[in-house]
Amino acid sequence: MREQLTALLKERQGEYVSGEQLSRLLNVSRTAVWKHIQKLEEEGYKIEASRKLGYRLVDSPDQITLTSLLPRLTTERLGKSVKLYDEVDSTQNIAHKLAEEGAPEGTIVLAERQLSGRGRLGRTWLSPKGRGVWMSMILRPTIPLPYTPQLTLLTAVALCRALRRLTGLEIGIKWPNDLLIDGRKISGILLESSAEEERLKHVIVGVGISVNLDKQHYTEDMLDRVISLKMAAGRSFDRSEIIAGFLAEYEAVYALYEQEGFAPIRSLWEALSVSLHKPCKLTTPQGIMEGVPVGLADSGALLLMLQDGATVPVFSAEMG
Repeated sequence: MREQLTALLKERQGEYVSGEQLSRLLNVSRTAVWKHIQKLEEEGYKIEASRKLGYRLVDSPDQITLTSLLPRLTTERLGKSVKLYDEVDSTQNIAHKLAEEGAPEGTIVLAERQLSGRGRLGRTWLSPKGRGVWMSMILRPTIPLPYTPQLTLLTAVALCRALRRLTGLEIGIKWPNDLLIDGRKISGILLESSAEEERLKHVIVGVGISVNLDKQHYTEDMLDRVISLKMAAGRSFDRSEIIAGFLAEYEAVYALYEQEGFAPIRSLWEALSVSLHKPCKLTTPQGIMEGVPVGLADSGALLLMLQDGATVPVFSAEMG
């Protein structure tokens, strides 16, 4: 029914179609039409309603398809297997299951919509249909288990470099892995690992990018903290192009890490960071710490200079 309704509205996009006419063409009640209109709006369609004129389709969410995505991929390792879903609870959950079943490194899980997307520290992640990039990737790195946090910083570097190149926006990294535009978050990164007897089995790299969300997709209290690429640039972006560009950058940075270790990744991260050399307050499991971040340690920990001049590594904290 919704497919028929969508087709009718698209045939006359920009023009009003009365509820009575839609009711007659679809052979349903006007109340049923209204309910289906609400469902379409939940899926990302922008529809204007007028009591006198009816309904007018203003904007439709674009759709990621394998036909549009796969020809754009230039990678050799990442994205050779792509699983694309319309709606899932979380791409992380599906990727974990695939990894346990033996899926190869570089397997990608994409969804048009997540019902239970999650970010760091158990937070939920807003994932409306057709508006962003909601994806997870399986990695099987041959690194010691304690080095796993370095991959979080590597992911932030790859995503930041890719998005700066693709959008022209001044995007920076807030420690450890938030991407910001003028202090507002545009992306979330979540790495989850699986280990056995101190051996790293696999890592799931979760990435959420707010690409084409509009102001109305956010609650009023969120707007001073978050933003989308579309809102920042004043134009929409092709999500398949964003995915392909990110994977290409990730493969290059990941290869650099495998060949030369963490040192070049640390330099790239520090160059893109908006957190360094500014006084900050960190909320750690042990309590509040105040100081000035001065760089990254070889381990990937944040080096925090305290008020007494001592420098200490911080492995896990929330930066205020």
